[in-house]
Amino acid sequence: MLYFYAITAAFAASFVLTPGIRLLAIRYGWVDVPSSSVKTHKVTTPSMGGIAIFTVYSATLLLLRYWTQFPTGTLYSLRALLMGGAVIFCLGIIDDLKKPEGLGFKAKFFGQVLAAGVLILFDLRIQFITPDYLAIALTLLWVVGITNAFNIIDIMDGLSASQAAIAALGFLMISLPSEELYVNFASAALAGAALGFIPWNLSHRRKIFMGDSGSMLLGFLLAGISLGTKYTEVNDLGVFAPLLILLVPVYDTFFVIFLRMRQGQSPFLGSKDHFALRLEKVGYSRRNIVLMASVAAAFLCFCAFLATQSTPGWALGIYAVILAEILLLSRTLARVAMRD
Repeated sequence: MLYFYAITAAFAASFVLTPGIRLLAIRYGWVDVPSSSVKTHKVTTPSMGGIAIFTVYSATLLLLRYWTQFPTGTLYSLRALLMGGAVIFCLGIIDDLKKPEGLGFKAKFFGQVLAAGVLILFDLRIQFITPDYLAIALTLLWVVGITNAFNIIDIMDGLSASQAAIAALGFLMISLPSEELYVNFASAALAGAALGFIPWNLSHRRKIFMGDSGSMLLGFLLAGISLGTKYTEVNDLGVFAPLLILLVPVYDTFFVIFLRMRQGQSPFLGSKDHFALRLEKVGYSRRNIVLMASVAAAFLCFCAFLATQSTPGWALGIYAVILAEILLLSRTLARVAMRD
């Protein structure tokens, strides 16, 4: 029940605080200008909604600290998320303030690796791989990859935030039986903060973007949360459950990189090759695309839960069916002509 209170309180606080951040963004010129053909919005829009998400997320965990007797290990892990999240948040703020050019990808990667190093310093890393240096390298790759995946998918109102909220609830669902408290509290706070932001991101008259300060933060926190849940108590194949929970942004990242490289372009340059924009090209509205992606994410979270609770044979079957569907979808979307 405490987790429900955490989600509700974070949602209410985020919903109330976000329009205030929007007013500050208008006053101080924190806006996103559609300055290139890669931009998917048409009018200058207030940004920096990530300030509300980070503030509410941090405040929720701090308040829970005083309402709940956290075990030492839980408090230790939450400090890692907050400290690493603060690094990513500051990196995103700098990038948002430097728009339209933003920070170069090298500077972003450096900051993301630094934040991932904070998690590793607090022993939040992949534990099932040896030797340690390989586990640390893969942890860095995982955290930086998921951080950028949520940044990449933030190309349509409500898409990145809804994926983050559903993924956080997915990790909470899987973690509840094991009572991994840091995962439970962190997931609840993140789900509420993201859900409270979504209505304003979808608003027509009072719209605000989360900016890189929000999208990268969501990805980083989910990557950190994913490192603390036990997936293999029933079968070893449950270790792939985080990939299912985060599959929509992960899929879009690999899909875009593949298409850019096939076209002879740098994977670090922006383009309109995202699956969501291809669905829009064939006639789906943006609201319907976000809804479909949300339903898909919720279904994948349920599949991830089943994979952690079933026999190895059933888990392997779940992964095989999903992989086949991904390949079929990718083949269909890749045929959509995106250039007039």
